Amino acid sequence: MRSGERADDLLRMHRLTRTGGTAELLRWLAGRAEGWAGLVGPDGTVLHAAARTAGAMVPDVAGLVAEGASALTERGVQAYSVDTGAYTALLFPLGGSSPGVGDLGAPVLAVVTPRPVAAGLATLLADVVLPLSLCLQAETLERKRRRVDLAESRGREAVLHLLMTGQLSIAQQVAGALRPRLPDPVRVCVVECSGGGRDEVARVCADADGGRSWIVRCPVYARHLILVMPAEAETPEPGAVPPDETVAARVGDCVVGVSEPVPLADTATGYRQAFHALAAARELPTRHARFGVSPDSALVVGPAGHRWADELLNPLLTHVPRRAQDPGSQELLATAASWLAFSSHATEHLKVHRNTLAARLRLIGELLGLDLHRLADQAALDLALRVRSTPAPACTPEPAHSGSSASGTSEAAGGLDAILVRPAVRDWADQQLAPVLGAEETLRTWVRCEGRIGPAAAELGISVPGARKRLTRLETVLQRSLLRPPSARYDLWLALRSRDLAAA
Repeated sequence: MRSGERADDLLRMHRLTRTGGTAELLRWLAGRAEGWAGLVGPDGTVLHAAARTAGAMVPDVAGLVAEGASALTERGVQAYSVDTGAYTALLFPLGGSSPGVGDLGAPVLAVVTPRPVAAGLATLLADVVLPLSLCLQAETLERKRRRVDLAESRGREAVLHLLMTGQLSIAQQVAGALRPRLPDPVRVCVVECSGGGRDEVARVCADADGGRSWIVRCPVYARHLILVMPAEAETPEPGAVPPDETVAARVGDCVVGVSEPVPLADTATGYRQAFHALAAARELPTRHARFGVSPDSALVVGPAGHRWADELLNPLLTHVPRRAQDPGSQELLATAASWLAFSSHATEHLKVHRNTLAARLRLIGELLGLDLHRLADQAALDLALRVRSTPAPACTPEPAHSGSSASGTSEAAGGLDAILVRPAVRDWADQQLAPVLGAEETLRTWVRCEGRIGPAAAELGISVPGARKRLTRLETVLQRSLLRPPSARYDLWLALRSRDLAAA
């Protein structure tokens, strides 16, 4: 091989090392050898391979490596060649020593070329051993890094799941191995990114607040990031911009919704608030909104509401599975909360099959005496779960005289009616419905049709796209999410029911 050709080969080799990696280097070598090139493990497993043509000869790599390892060990050389009829096989260990001498785990570069071997090919293969080794090491490290990143991402997702299901102490223990520490109190922020931009937005979020937020890639919505951020101090520094506003300003195609400050134990409430704020932010030029509509319904039900929730949930809380592999009460509670929040997407949140989810929901309905296909019973269960996770002293005190119970649509709803006629709940309901006062027809029809667009459109006498547009406008007016879970349909059913009971 002339010096000019060798220089060109070296330049090409190093360019492929930087840009193409192992696969491109082997493809180039197969072309230069006019045959087959591959990396083979010590046990004969082909790790990577490339052939110049589809009909190129593929050697008995296991036999070649076994024969080469024996010869390299016996002779103490760094390369080995063997003739196989019309072809010659060339073997070069990548570990700097022969597999039999010092590096039993080193792969072998094996090249099969037609006889006679082209001039300079052996020299070229000797030159490529080091770049090929570096490529292989870099790719191995990259795979390990991705596994570590995936493990960390799953760990953060697990911590968020524990927070959402109220298992605060376990969440803090698991989070102790990761950074940063879980703050308390917090604001929950949901960032909706453009397709494929979630990793870059996560880096912007980490940079915006100095890495103080707990950043999780949403397991349900592929374009969402969830941030559990420290709640701002009462007296922020002059000129300081909150991280959520910074993210909305820096990333031109993202939308940001932020909750009110909530205790860490109320992360689930914060997430719902942030999701509703996100629905409002989509219609704002700033692409950023903070939740500030009204108190959570669980805060206004009073001690009587806590007693009702405990009574409703008692069969579920005391459930003992018949078999060890069946779900227990905590697992069923988590399933109910996830399904109420994410509907059919709960399979992705809980990492279970849809048949498993359906079986658990049937069991929950049987234990509680609820028909979970009905919005009324869904709203009752959702409120009961939220009341149970809300500390009793935070609730509005019981008034001296509470209204009488009106007849409900089921036993669960009937017991709930006595709670919905309380003055504090009526005030909450008026606050919920104030933005649509006098224009409730679409909202009432949609709720009456169990939150389904098709039946609601038919009852309203309009097309499904027309009904969807009306509900999208209501999302902006109410500043709540209606079409995507977590949806405000449970609170709206409760508010409308409370108003109807007051009118009756």
